[in-house]
Amino acid sequence: MKKFVYIVTDRNRKSLHVGMSSDLIKTLEFYKQMPSLFFDSGQQLTRLVYFEEFKMESQALSRFKLVSRFTRMQKERLVRSCNPDWVDLTIGLDFEHITINRPISNQVKMFLNIMS
Repeated sequence: MKKFVYIVTDRNRKSLHVGMSSDLIKTLEFYKQMPSLFFDSGQQLTRLVYFEEFKMESQALSRFKLVSRFTRMQKERLVRSCNPDWVDLTIGLDFEHITINRPISNQVKMFLNIMS
C-alpha cells in the first residue's frame, strides 16, 4: 500500500504542516472540510505544496519523522526544490484520481496526446 509524506500550507504560506497518509486525496478533503482543526480559521491548510510517495510504510515513517524535524527554512527549501512557485498540487492529484477511477473520454485522450 502506498504512503505519502506531504506538506500543506495556507494561502499566505504562514503555516507549514507535515503529514503522512495512505490516501492523500481523502486527507486533503478532510483538511478542506475541517479548516480550523489544527489552526485558527485564518490559517486554513488547504494547499498541497509538496509530497513524496513511498511503497513501504517504514520508509514513509522515517521520512515523515525527518521532515517533521526540519526547520521552517529547510521545509521551504524542500518545497522550492520541486515546486518553486508554490503551486497547489491538489489539482493534479484530482485529475489523476478522476482518470484512474473513471473511463477517459476521447476528448481527454486527444488533449493528453497533444500535451505529450
